[in-house]
Amino acid sequence: MTDQRVHLTLSDSEIRRLEDCAREPIRTPGSIQAHGALIAVEPASHRIVAVSENCAELLGIPGPLLGQPLSVAVDAELEQTLQAMLEDARAANPITFETDEGLFDAIVQPASGLILLELEPRLQLPLQQLASGLYAISHRLAAIDDVDRLLKETARELRALTGFDRVMVYRFHPDDHGEVVAEERAEDMEPFEGLHFPASDIPAQARQLYITKLSRAIVGTSGESSPIITVGGEYAPSALDLSPAELRSVSPHHLEFMRNMGQESTVSFSMVTDGVLTGMITCAHRTRRQLPFIQRRGIEVLANQIALQVRALEQVRRLNRQVQLRRTRAELLVQIAASDDIAGTLVRGEVTVRDLISCDGVAVRINGRTRVLGDTPPTAELEALRTRLDESREYSFIASDALGLDRPYFAEVAPSVTGVLMVPVGGAGDYIAFFRNEVLLDIEWLGDQTNANRLTPLSPRMSFSAWTDSVAGTAPAWGELAAEAIDLARDLESALLRRVESELAHLAMYDPLTGLSNRRGMLDRLELALRDDAPSWILTVLFVDLDGFKSVNDTFGHDVGDALISLIGERIVSVVRAQDTVARLGGDEFVIVCQHMDREAAEHVAGRIIEAIAEPATIDGSVVTVTASVGIAVTDRPIEAAELLRHADEAMYRAKVSGKNRVSA
Repeated sequence: MTDQRVHLTLSDSEIRRLEDCAREPIRTPGSIQAHGALIAVEPASHRIVAVSENCAELLGIPGPLLGQPLSVAVDAELEQTLQAMLEDARAANPITFETDEGLFDAIVQPASGLILLELEPRLQLPLQQLASGLYAISHRLAAIDDVDRLLKETARELRALTGFDRVMVYRFHPDDHGEVVAEERAEDMEPFEGLHFPASDIPAQARQLYITKLSRAIVGTSGESSPIITVGGEYAPSALDLSPAELRSVSPHHLEFMRNMGQESTVSFSMVTDGVLTGMITCAHRTRRQLPFIQRRGIEVLANQIALQVRALEQVRRLNRQVQLRRTRAELLVQIAASDDIAGTLVRGEVTVRDLISCDGVAVRINGRTRVLGDTPPTAELEALRTRLDESREYSFIASDALGLDRPYFAEVAPSVTGVLMVPVGGAGDYIAFFRNEVLLDIEWLGDQTNANRLTPLSPRMSFSAWTDSVAGTAPAWGELAAEAIDLARDLESALLRRVESELAHLAMYDPLTGLSNRRGMLDRLELALRDDAPSWILTVLFVDLDGFKSVNDTFGHDVGDALISLIGERIVSVVRAQDTVARLGGDEFVIVCQHMDREAAEHVAGRIIEAIAEPATIDGSVVTVTASVGIAVTDRPIEAAELLRHADEAMYRAKVSGKNRVSA
């Protein structure tokens, strides 16, 4: 079954038909189908208060029934059985009802505060067509792991079981119109598979009834219905709710519809998923044909199995797809971890968001920087969509495959957009937006939908030959990808937050000018080294201070001074060991923490530092030269970090006093 959603703009005539259908009293028609009979009794007194007009003739019961005790129609044993069925929810219909006219299936159930006793002539069927046949079908269908094949096999199996000329499986679209997704038919019948039909063919109140009444049998379109007559008073035919009844009569509009389709008899079964009518199975025959109650009830169970199986298969498909999407999303997040241009990486990296969500174009705005790929709307429309989404109190994101039809508030500022999936990222106007272009759909309809194919605008269609109409303004549906886009946005928000936290942590421990450790980072490293519990250790601190750096700022400016500080940091790093920690304390002061380095080695390193710093530097065309004084402090015993640093500072000061550009330990 396709994921393509079909959005239809209802014509005025279709709206009128839906309104007309909504007014029909389908729950309280005041009559039943004449192939069966109905008796309604009060629960306490068992007084008969309503009967179908054909009751006496069909059942062969002499004398009036209205107002009489139920015992005039049934024997005492059967009456006790009926009462027991109402008191025990585990009791199952039907029970046998025998009169001089033959055997009947009696179906007992409560309705409108009364007990309904419906009587259908019993049909004898071989066991193969009842329990064992249904079990075999259920077993075969349960082994199918593809939705389309499952529905096709369902139609084939049920046609073989019931003997009906045609069996169709429907599904309903979001706008309530339907589609024949599977079919089995007699060879001489016109094919209907793949054809769509309007919502008025199975209007809303009928679909709602199919949720509680899981099957509907219409035995004939040419016979008369039998009116219900009552004792009067509080009991009126129009007040008797026949929603649960098997024999409830049929709307004249629907009977005309069936006759126009060449159907004399139909039986329909509901496919309900999570309380929603998602599809139906309809068996249709060109002549009068009836399924016994027990068989209808068995197929109801089978239809429920099919609905559950379809849901399970679709869930498996979604889960497999989600696993693939999660893997791609993880690769995407790893890819952006080291990127300075997150938006650019999302649309131009080795893995892009288009590998995650199929689209014609994508726009990403991260940290105020926008990057686009593919077919996207103009910048002005992008910004207008973003602004409207930011201002909207109704929508936290946009997911539409027909923006002009179902989101006019957004469509008016983005007229070039058909399908859009836009999700905010953070709260600073950033977003990720996917776009899909319009796809012109040719819809095959079950009959010409115009008034030319009807006697009146409210009449059923006269012909049901395939009729093609084009539907515009729709893009391929996003489906579960909307949830994936939301998850992606949340992951991006988390990644951005972690990056900010990491940057803040880095700023707390590192000097922003040189990238070296700052005072806090150096002290942490020094304290860690001082806690070393190795049997023998030695720790050395070198304190470096530039000589005459103030004159550089005064002569060349602070920009040159900053550049020189950064360069000197690089020179120091180049002459010390990789395991040594180089830190800038601030201004023109640097500290080097060296583990396992004695005084002699430290003096050698300090000399290399002095030589490296003394090398002339050319910055912005100016040649700048400075020197440095270095103080050394060495310890081989536990000591406070601040004390060791103070000793190195004092040594550096002695080097300054002694003439600068030298080492003191």
